[in-house]
Amino acid sequence: MTTIPETADKKLADRYRRIAGQLDELYVKIADPVSRMGSAAALLHHKMPHFFWTGFYRLVDEDLIVGPYQGPLACMLLERHAGVCWAAIDRGESMLVPDVHAFPGHIACDSRSNSEVVVLLRDGAGEVRSVLDVDSRTPDAFTSADVEGLERIAAMICAPV
Repeated sequence: MTTIPETADKKLADRYRRIAGQLDELYVKIADPVSRMGSAAALLHHKMPHFFWTGFYRLVDEDLIVGPYQGPLACMLLERHAGVCWAAIDRGESMLVPDVHAFPGHIACDSRSNSEVVVLLRDGAGEVRSVLDVDSRTPDAFTSADVEGLERIAAMICAPV
């Protein structure tokens, strides 16, 4: 993984804090998770210059189907237990992938994506309901600051009003 200067990670973490604050103000008005996903995808996509595709895949009847997103056309349904999104669900943890082309079973919805981060969305009982998936055209574009910031935002989606 590329070494990111500490000041860059601090700036990135500060940006995520500001975005979370904006979303917190919006989320006071509505508890619906899909509406919250739409606002999160739009805000993140337009505020994070290294994001190429920003969106959600929802678990529906044991399938991962595309939810609200920003960016180029997405895969509508992901093959079960293949790719980064399913790996995150199957492992029960966030995934940071510096080179998606080297990831076994990677699902290439768009060949221009080169790195990816996926975080889980859990309901009040701790069950995974969706994933927040972000791709970048740049290899090794994401750091632990992205994972932490996206995990914070993901936790807000299913939180009660």
